[in-house]
Amino acid sequence: MKIKHIVSTLFLALIALKGNAQTANQNKADKDYTQYAYIDAIGTYEKVAEKGYKDETMFQRLGNAYYFNGELMKAAKWYEALFEMNAEQEPEYYYRYAQTLKANGDYAKADKILEAFNKKTATDKRGILFENNKNYLEQIKANSGRFEIVNAGINSKQTDYGSAYYNNKIVFASARDTGGVVRKTFKWTNKAFTNLYSAELKADGTLGEPERFEKKINSKFNESTPVFTKDGKTMYFTRNNYLKGKRGRDDQKITLLKLYRAEFVNDKWTNITELPFNSDQYSTAHPALSNDEKKLYFASDMPGTLGQSDLYSVTINDDKSFGKPENLGPAINTEGRETFPFIAADNQLYFASDGRPGLGGLDVFVTTIKSDNTFTAVQNVGAPVNSKQDDFAFIINSESSKGFFSSNREGGIGNDDIYKLTETRKLLCEQKLKATIVDLETSKVLENAKVTLLDEQFKVIAEAVSQADGTYTFNVECNKKYYVRAAKEDFETKEVPVTIIGEEGETSVVVALEKRIKPIGVGTDLAKTLNIPIIYFDLDKSFIRKDAAFELEKILAVMKQYPKMKIDVRSHTDSRQTAEYNIALSNRRAKATIQWLTKNGIASNRLTGKGYGESQLLNKCSDGVSCTEAEHQLNRRSEFIIVSIE
Repeated sequence: MKIKHIVSTLFLALIALKGNAQTANQNKADKDYTQYAYIDAIGTYEKVAEKGYKDETMFQRLGNAYYFNGELMKAAKWYEALFEMNAEQEPEYYYRYAQTLKANGDYAKADKILEAFNKKTATDKRGILFENNKNYLEQIKANSGRFEIVNAGINSKQTDYGSAYYNNKIVFASARDTGGVVRKTFKWTNKAFTNLYSAELKADGTLGEPERFEKKINSKFNESTPVFTKDGKTMYFTRNNYLKGKRGRDDQKITLLKLYRAEFVNDKWTNITELPFNSDQYSTAHPALSNDEKKLYFASDMPGTLGQSDLYSVTINDDKSFGKPENLGPAINTEGRETFPFIAADNQLYFASDGRPGLGGLDVFVTTIKSDNTFTAVQNVGAPVNSKQDDFAFIINSESSKGFFSSNREGGIGNDDIYKLTETRKLLCEQKLKATIVDLETSKVLENAKVTLLDEQFKVIAEAVSQADGTYTFNVECNKKYYVRAAKEDFETKEVPVTIIGEEGETSVVVALEKRIKPIGVGTDLAKTLNIPIIYFDLDKSFIRKDAAFELEKILAVMKQYPKMKIDVRSHTDSRQTAEYNIALSNRRAKATIQWLTKNGIASNRLTGKGYGESQLLNKCSDGVSCTEAEHQLNRRSEFIIVSIE
């Protein structure tokens, strides 16, 4: 058992990772909307739905239409109808439905839907991350090959890990047995405790012979992972719960980990004090300093931790007191373990985690701390820093691009070894995502359209308004999936997915918006305007199917809205069967359609109709020509031509 794995004992670790995750699958139903002549899509569908007709696509689109417009309480009604009709939906519908239930105050039911969502995806963020990064090996491969690594040359046959810069030295933890010193071991593992050692960092990059660090810092228990202020006068380090000869224990009689501070006075490290947010009941470990040295980052399993151990930050006040520790949140932490933070001069936060997609064991990840204290997307730093084993305690000098990390990979000397690294290529990969908003019918650009950039989980990243040329450009990250949503008055809201490739450049996407209201007039075919399927009769039949009546309800709604509108119903068949048979069949179909409309309240003098059989084919599929079923279907259609509207 490696020292770093024993989180709830005397050892210093707090490190280990778990699986991954998954994210919501793309739902196409909420991207395509049926449009209606002079009729708001929502209004028309609701009129049809109020008739008692149940159609899965209709409920999806009604729910989505409200959801995208932020009317969650109204969306809940239609998502509920959707799930009553068919509980087996795409995972994203489970999530949206739960959100709308919460908007209605029905948290109990929302929790049930979220449980179902998690069963379909994953039960925690690790599962979500995995599902959301099924191509994680490809992403890691793209990030790999950026470092040259070599054994640091200071390792022993015991455990060596967790290095830190201190003046012209490297300070690290080691369980090596120095001559003349009584070997102290932990009886549970029979491994030596770790003390701090230092080694000179020479001009050629090699390290001198390790020496035991300040006697007052090292105790009979574990010390590790120090960090030093730039002036070299203050250090923070990890030690078992032991100070001034007194050993602390939790309720289970276990000695956990604590953070300590020491000061360099008169050429000696002294004034060792434990930090005020420590506790006998949980561990705190592995400190790191922000560049302005006003924040201390560390790992802990204190109450409020999202996983087995999380990363926290705490403000260091001018009087050397501390604020309240703050969890870095789910952008960083998972249900697994996040540990060993380090902040480079370019404000990149490196840490080890077992809660994210990796190559095995602990992997090193990186994110940038932005000016508002949020984080860019977390990325795996790739091989060769990461391996199939545990890789952690990454530090780097941003100016020289040289640093160190620890690993228990095969080929090492001891249990954990320290490796030198040289970064040969930066990880950061950004692109420009240019979104162009156009009118679907005319292809003209649409200015002043609201453009929203969303991540894979439909969380809003940025919002803007399209410029005079209909465009807006977002800064995005490589190897990420986004959604671009566009909305404009009198147009249907639409969102499209876009995946950014793993190289710098520009990606363009066109979002074509369809008008919510379509003009109609004499000669308009309502079947096309209302997007009515070409087939609502069974093959060789002239009676209207029950499910097809749903389509005729759309025609009915329009004719009732325009009481003086007159329609000519034109029925067409394909070329199969004889011409005489097809004329008779199409006449029967036209007659059946007119009868359905009159039965449902449309005066007979507003309707005419005729069957055209196979006389007006739309393609080559005449008698004797070999055609696919899809090609024949194009010819089996009904038209609803407006002959007058006033």
